[in-house]
Amino acid sequence: MAKFRTRLLKMLILGFKQLQDPYYQGFAAQVSFFLLLSIVPIFLLMTQLLGLFDISVESALKLIEAYTGKEMSGMLRQLFEFKSAGFSSVIFAAIALWAGSRASFAIMRITNYTLTGGRSTGRNYFVERFRAIKTIIITIFTIVFSLIILAYGKLILELALSVLGLDSQTYADNIWMWLRWVLGFVLYFLMVSYNYYLLPTERVQFRKMLPGSLFASVGMLLVTLCYSRYANSLADYDLLYGALSSVVAILFWFYLLSWVLCLGVLCIKVWDDTKEKEQVSKRTPVNL
Repeated sequence: MAKFRTRLLKMLILGFKQLQDPYYQGFAAQVSFFLLLSIVPIFLLMTQLLGLFDISVESALKLIEAYTGKEMSGMLRQLFEFKSAGFSSVIFAAIALWAGSRASFAIMRITNYTLTGGRSTGRNYFVERFRAIKTIIITIFTIVFSLIILAYGKLILELALSVLGLDSQTYADNIWMWLRWVLGFVLYFLMVSYNYYLLPTERVQFRKMLPGSLFASVGMLLVTLCYSRYANSLADYDLLYGALSSVVAILFWFYLLSWVLCLGVLCIKVWDDTKEKEQVSKRTPVNL
């Protein structure tokens, strides 16, 4: 236990030193801006995919509300009030992917910069942009899959209870109330882990990626829960920003999530660095 505390302290010191690098300044704001630009086209593209499984926009927003609170889902609903026709066209899909890949590209650059110790931000610009588009496509399908699981999870649970001979009406609601948070964390973890695997130019082994993925998954879940409570009870953006209150609130949420993703990458770096130092110290012979 003492060794773990020592290692944790070393990780905090290394992480703090890394964050002094000016390259990290403004990173979260940049990612938040690109996420805000991409949220409407990406969400509407997702609804086209969800429509194949008979899940409407309203149903998707209700699922989001279960994890982010009424205030956050209400803000998203306001953003999607005005939409034109033709969103299923190839041109719209291309625009949505290009807009979404900007945020993925920014995260990719900071990931490469962190894991290489500041030596590189990636390969050729166009190669990295293509990788960013591929990453956002996989992320969209991951989110759609998550929403499908959450939409039909209770129905699947009721069928499973019926097969086991249990009263689904008695147990389903209570079990699902807790199970959906477990599923939410697992889906967060899978999405973060897959992104951490795809983003670096040089692949990171899963065992090295695990601490950062756990940190980011728990952090994103906690940030979403805490911010939804804050938005529901304390924040009154209408007084300062008027009609832009929804945009500002979502931008601030994205800003916090961006920092969590960055700290998750940093956790992978310092975890691996402290492990290497421990192994070197064990191999170093003691001169008598």
